[in-house]
Amino acid sequence: KMTIPLALVALISGFGSSFQYGYNVSVINSPAPYMQDFYNQTYLDRTGVPMNSGFQTLLWSLTVSMFPLGGFFGSLLVWPMVNNCGRKGTLLINNFFSISAAILMGTSELAKTFEAIIISRFIMGIYAGLASNVVPMFLGEMSPRNLRGAVGIVPQLFITVGILVAQILGLNSILGKAEGWPVLLGLTGIPSLIQLLTLPFFPESPRYLLLQKGNEEQARQALQRLRGCDDVDDEIEEMFQEGQSEKEEGQFSVLSLCTFRGLRWQLISIIVMMMGQQLSGVNGVFYYANRIFESAGVDSNSIQYVTVSIGAINVVMTLLAVFIVESLGRRILLLAGFVLCCASCAILTLALNLQTTVSWMSYLSIGCVIIYIIGHALGPSPVPSVMITEMFLQSSRPAAFMVGGSVHWLSNFTVGLVFLYMEAGLGPYSFLIFCAICLATALYIFFIVPETKNKTFMEINRIMAKRNKVEIQENKEELKDFCTGPGRMVERTMISSSQL
Repeated sequence: KMTIPLALVALISGFGSSFQYGYNVSVINSPAPYMQDFYNQTYLDRTGVPMNSGFQTLLWSLTVSMFPLGGFFGSLLVWPMVNNCGRKGTLLINNFFSISAAILMGTSELAKTFEAIIISRFIMGIYAGLASNVVPMFLGEMSPRNLRGAVGIVPQLFITVGILVAQILGLNSILGKAEGWPVLLGLTGIPSLIQLLTLPFFPESPRYLLLQKGNEEQARQALQRLRGCDDVDDEIEEMFQEGQSEKEEGQFSVLSLCTFRGLRWQLISIIVMMMGQQLSGVNGVFYYANRIFESAGVDSNSIQYVTVSIGAINVVMTLLAVFIVESLGRRILLLAGFVLCCASCAILTLALNLQTTVSWMSYLSIGCVIIYIIGHALGPSPVPSVMITEMFLQSSRPAAFMVGGSVHWLSNFTVGLVFLYMEAGLGPYSFLIFCAICLATALYIFFIVPETKNKTFMEINRIMAKRNKVEIQENKEELKDFCTGPGRMVERTMISSSQL
């Protein structure tokens, strides 16, 4: 069942970390013209000549793209940090990146330095790269198996809330104006401060404490607090099974993960899902929704309110995913989401091509954008990080998140960089590329990715071992010392050396 400590730790880590990832994805969209004016004015004050348009475009491209680039470098820090500092420790240390970046951004106008904004966007990216990987891992390891999917989607829910809050605060009537943008950028430090003050009162991941620190007593206390009951023997026993099955391998590095046959299909699956998530065009649709609405004849003063309402739809659909992921399962949400995205991209291509000749096509294109966002919020956005937690055991999970996170951020960076050129060269047909990627990802999930709901990590590992064509042996002798109840049957999953 959902206990108060588990709910609170999900809310605190979601609000303190994931919220800011979403906030910083969206925060510079509304005040962009005022920030560009500040770049121009600062350059003029320094040099006495106005900035040329090419240099301004370069600076603004850097401001936007430094965030996903920082996210990639943040992902590279996941494996060493979560193994050495723990999951909770990494989240607490990570707050210092956010707070320092918030101070730099908030004071950049006073200090008359646009370089501080570009540097702080990179620092904020490192923060988001760590947060987007560590929070799902932390919450996935703390949740009971019947709530793992729902709790695992909480980080994505807070990302969508962060996007929405940035859109609302960025309205021209609030902070999206010449004098308001430094405050808008600087507000990102507040959730970090709250997390820094509250998260220390909650336990570390019990799996980390038991399997990596070898401290059964602390792990038991953490579990008892999270579950709200004293009898946690079954979960402790399951963790010992996991620990014993991996004793030979030790902690996986990224290199050993990539070359290990026993985890081949898990690794391919997370790479495909993470690439599918980002290359399916979600950022293209979000970045250029305003243009789609403009070409559909929406009044320019109303566009920002339409964008906010799309952000609200995104939050509502992700919230719905939290409630239905345990009943419908992960596969159904992923498949339904990618199919909806595929269909809406195909119809959007048609609508954008015909909107000059058929008057109602502009409304169809708005409808396609909304359906696309509903589809993405149901499956492709929230579920892949849940699947990384579930498809890997303790020793390989940090390296898997590092790989998944790197693929996520590199794909994000690529779409941001390439979409403008795609749009210039292909026009509306660029959405056909996203359509093809959605279809290919859906087909892969249909044929390869298993359903993981309500299964232990060991059960999922056995399913994937068959896919990897590695032998599973049962060895009950070595686990007798770990059995906490009389007469329990405990399995040890072992990959035979002849198969590696």
